[in-house]
Amino acid sequence: MRAIVYSQTGEPSVLQLVDRPVNEPGAGEVRVRLVVAGVNPTDWKSRRGSAPGQALAFEDVVPGQDGAGIVEAVGDGVENVAVGDRVWLALAAYQLAHSGTAQEHSVLPADRVFPLPANASFDQGASLGVPAITAYRALTVAEDGPSRLHPGALHGKVVLVAGGAGAVGHAAIQLARWAGATVITTVSSPSKAELATAAGAQHVLTYTDSDIVGQIRRIAPEGVDLIVEVAPAQNSHLDLAVIRNRGSIAVYANNGGDQVTLDVRRHFSLNVRYQFVLLYTVGADVIRAAAEAINAALVDGALAVGEETGLPLHRFDLAQTADAHALVESGAVGKVLIDVTAE
Repeated sequence: MRAIVYSQTGEPSVLQLVDRPVNEPGAGEVRVRLVVAGVNPTDWKSRRGSAPGQALAFEDVVPGQDGAGIVEAVGDGVENVAVGDRVWLALAAYQLAHSGTAQEHSVLPADRVFPLPANASFDQGASLGVPAITAYRALTVAEDGPSRLHPGALHGKVVLVAGGAGAVGHAAIQLARWAGATVITTVSSPSKAELATAAGAQHVLTYTDSDIVGQIRRIAPEGVDLIVEVAPAQNSHLDLAVIRNRGSIAVYANNGGDQVTLDVRRHFSLNVRYQFVLLYTVGADVIRAAAEAINAALVDGALAVGEETGLPLHRFDLAQTADAHALVESGAVGKVLIDVTAE
């Protein structure tokens, strides 16, 4: 089978196309034929490391956390999926050398494999994983709930999604709307505003507007209930100005800088909760709950992808994985997908 590997950190050029044998799943494992793989910022960050030429934890690594395909074989004890099932994958490469989705066949733990609803495409399945589970977690950390998403779970809540044109922002808008929230999002340009509107945000604002606080407060006079934050260093003053008493700010990225200065007294007075979100360490229970809600949303027609729903798709062949990484690393808007095998 064809697989992409890298044996040292560095530029996209360290990614190499090789031929490898197809492995059999062991107990608790599943082998999936990948149809489409997704590429996320976490993929190029892992590949790049903190410096070029670093030694890896393994001799070489197959990248790619997200993907969708068809179950080919299951090991002993696997009950959540069966041979022939259409599935989506999450955290495929986490702490594993050769289970990433940038290959034709992946053997990975069954708890990282989830049934793909019949009405969902492989493109949708490959676009879930990191973005959708991160968005789910960000929407379920507030002190006043909900702890799980379902239709009506966010009824009466106002959610502010920073960076609504990104992949996580897109999923957060869609999941929040599915759960009944009023969604405000901030973007940087008219073109991104069109994407966020297509995703379903009811209020799309330009974060550089001088009256941005006033605009948000007119929509939510008591303040917003929850902020899904991609750039805390840049937005901390805005967030404090619009969060309600006992509101929560869920931080899932460090765009704009690693250091945040907070006004302690003003945060005290509002009982604000900051919740940092990293998918890899949230725990298996959260991942399972997220996958169940994501699948329910898919069945209901939420989490669509494509430019018409706010998430343009950029496609590459498996042999072009280095180009796919480079495009994500350049900050391209939309979702980068790799066509691995024929559907």
